[in-house]
Amino acid sequence: MIQDLLRELNELDEHPKLEAKFCASGEVGDSFFETVCAFANEPELGGGQIVLGVTKSHEDLFGGYEVQGVGNPDKILQDIASGCATRFNLPLRPRVQSENHQGHVVVVVQIDELPPSQKPLYFQKQGLPRGAWRRIGSTDQRCTDEDLALIFGSHQGDSYDLTLLSHATLDDLDPEAIAHYRKLRAKVNPAAEELGWDDPDLLQALNAVRQEGGVWYPTLTGMLLFGSRKALRRELPAVRVDYIRVPGKEWIEDPEKRFTATVDMRGPLLQIVDRAQAAVLDDLPKGFALKEGQVQADTPTLPARVLREAIVNALMHRSYKEHRPTQIIRYANRIEIANAGYSLKNEDHLGEAGSQLRNPNLAAVFHETNTAETKGSGIRVMREQMRESGFSLPTFESNRANNSFTIRLLLHHFLREEDLLWLNHIPYDLNENQRYALIFVREQGAIDNQTLRQLTGADILTASQDLRKLREWELLRQMGKGPATYYLAGQNFPEATEEHTTLQPDHTTLEGKHTTLQPDHTTLERKHTTLRDELPAELKEAVAGLGGKPGLKIRPVIQRLCKWRRLTASEISQILNRRDPEAIRRDHLKPMVDNGDLAHLYPDMERHPQQAYLATEKNRISGGDPA
Repeated sequence: MIQDLLRELNELDEHPKLEAKFCASGEVGDSFFETVCAFANEPELGGGQIVLGVTKSHEDLFGGYEVQGVGNPDKILQDIASGCATRFNLPLRPRVQSENHQGHVVVVVQIDELPPSQKPLYFQKQGLPRGAWRRIGSTDQRCTDEDLALIFGSHQGDSYDLTLLSHATLDDLDPEAIAHYRKLRAKVNPAAEELGWDDPDLLQALNAVRQEGGVWYPTLTGMLLFGSRKALRRELPAVRVDYIRVPGKEWIEDPEKRFTATVDMRGPLLQIVDRAQAAVLDDLPKGFALKEGQVQADTPTLPARVLREAIVNALMHRSYKEHRPTQIIRYANRIEIANAGYSLKNEDHLGEAGSQLRNPNLAAVFHETNTAETKGSGIRVMREQMRESGFSLPTFESNRANNSFTIRLLLHHFLREEDLLWLNHIPYDLNENQRYALIFVREQGAIDNQTLRQLTGADILTASQDLRKLREWELLRQMGKGPATYYLAGQNFPEATEEHTTLQPDHTTLEGKHTTLQPDHTTLERKHTTLRDELPAELKEAVAGLGGKPGLKIRPVIQRLCKWRRLTASEISQILNRRDPEAIRRDHLKPMVDNGDLAHLYPDMERHPQQAYLATEKNRISGGDPA
């Protein structure tokens, strides 16, 4: 068992169902029980395994895993059993197995997911919500109130979208917006009984109004669906949609050159969906316009249904507690739709049946008017439509630290006719995932497991198997181990067509940078000494003033450096005279990306071997005016 798990760790690193712990001291510690809690709570995960006695190698350049063994195995087994039985609000009975591997004892703990009726599991001493944990990707995350209310069913009151707006009145609801709802509902079901009710009864049935102290007030749901523009500006000033046109492929900070066009949209949400979709489609090249119901066209086209689903997803699932607008950002090569509110559904389950609703009353109206797809199917529809139209699948980024969710839609065909002809020259029986992987490597120079999952919707093990098969055929070459694993063009990778001859040298450059620069610190030092010489005087002064152990004071300097020019982790570490680029990436660059201070040059592949960082505005979806 341990050989299989060790191989899985070295190929995939820790992932949602697998966690490694050191435990050489003979103590399991709090982090072990936090992982136990997360595995037991996480919906649709099915539990997970914790491997004790395994750690990352300090001698392995790529951070591979090795067996060190646990200290005092008998005590560890007793602590696991007693801790699982007494620490939580209900006793757990994990399945524990110890195994001797090359003279070291390794302990494998299997934690099953609890049935919904027994969730949430939490530490008794800490209570809720602080004592409950979730499994998000390969990390354990402390639960928020929204996690408890919407995923674990422990909410004791109303959902947030039923909040009363006590400073508003029924006069703030727009009769035209109510009539628009009736029109949409009648298209779906002309015989719906609510269509026969008068407006006050209809609003009560939709939870758009509620009574308090004998007075009727609009709820948040009512204001969002039916509020007049004047009332929305007064009561919910940040609840709007900003459409921003950015020249080029990157976010621009220069206030004089930031945007070529901005449009801010306010109004009832059922109408905003149509306005936002029309604004984006009107701004795209005419070749991108697609008639309703049409999937394929002679000219590469972004399916209108995909754009609509992305907009609906943002408005229906966003957190209205946050005072930030939803942003639709049009770059030269993609559209990004960003909204407040991380995904309540684990990213590994996006696109699967079922949905976790942040705003259940609002969502009910979206569904019954066919504004949104059947519950839980919107992302699956987007993926299917993009695949059928030959585009890259949409990618999704859920950020709990910044409480945001972003959808990216690329505006070019991924499998064009020339791509298919190129693939036809490969003498292997490729499945669809493998074809996407090869095209991505040709276009971007590299790919990793996470990127392939985003492209295809595959799970982590399926993506690993597909990449392994491409490696066996020598179409790809594996570089690195564990979290640093990625793949480059292999010996049998077909030569590029004439159109892509400029891309081929990049593969050699990528390999060369990885295999020669990492161990060759002398070469790096010479390169980055030149970079330090190029720094403006104020940046040289800022770097010199950091001292030996600057702590978090280093981050504003990093942001200023990345505003000066895009920089890799190695370049940043050498400019700052730090010898460990991985430590800089882990301790500073990743948190700064999560917080919105920095952005990736390759947002669809975080571990791209040529990944660089650019300064961006703090909280790009902030509540300030876009212009």
